Amino acid sequence: MAAPPPFSWTNGSIHLDVIVGVGLLGGAYLGAWLSQPRGMRARPVLLFCGGLAALVAALNGPLHDLSDYYLFSAHMVQHLVLTLVVPPLLLAGTPAWMADSVLRGVSRWRPAGALIGVLVRPLPALVCYAVALVAWHLPGPYNAALERHGLHVLEHLALIATAVLGWWPVLSPATIAPPLPYAGQLLYLFVFGIPMTVVAAFVTRAEHVLYPFYAAAPRIFDITPLTDQRLGGVIMWVPAAIIPVLVFSLVFFRWVAAEAEADA
Repeated sequence: MAAPPPFSWTNGSIHLDVIVGVGLLGGAYLGAWLSQPRGMRARPVLLFCGGLAALVAALNGPLHDLSDYYLFSAHMVQHLVLTLVVPPLLLAGTPAWMADSVLRGVSRWRPAGALIGVLVRPLPALVCYAVALVAWHLPGPYNAALERHGLHVLEHLALIATAVLGWWPVLSPATIAPPLPYAGQLLYLFVFGIPMTVVAAFVTRAEHVLYPFYAAAPRIFDITPLTDQRLGGVIMWVPAAIIPVLVFSLVFFRWVAAEAEADA
């Protein structure tokens, strides 16, 4: 393993490909808003930009360096941001007319349109998310991604894309591929956290270091490789339980409010 750069809380690595990709996505988003005669709305723009900011923070700076060179636990924080923070913010910040426009554009190419139409359904969406999450945390693929930058980029893209699918049945902004009814959303959220809980349990209960890359990484903050690995498992375990519960509560109160409005 090549010698990592000296770690600093104030001077982390900057990846131009991430900055350019986020800039293009943000530019396309703002350009779509500016093309609307009714103008922009503050709340969705802030949510979407918050998702982009979280993406930049996760893949650059101190968190990136800790994740890529030193600590498995920091890498789990990064993956939580990529799967449980960035996708919900991007979906919540996308207005219905924009989501419908994108889906209609994709559907003009029939194979892609048909595939997207299947993948946003609850069961395929959850399966894609679960398979990607579990597969990329197996020791072989995980270690290979740390050793090869191109594969690491592919890992992150796969986690983000499948997490968008995983959140779609609850947070879909589109009218042509809408979210589940409230009752369905609540049932879906019961199982949404299971894949990450499985990964967290696998990592936390391991009696030996699963990822050779981190066993050979320089020690930082006096954390042993096995302690670091178990800490990473706990970091995954707790948010995997809490975040779906928080969203479950939000959906429940929205359902109650909708029922009250309908009765009125």
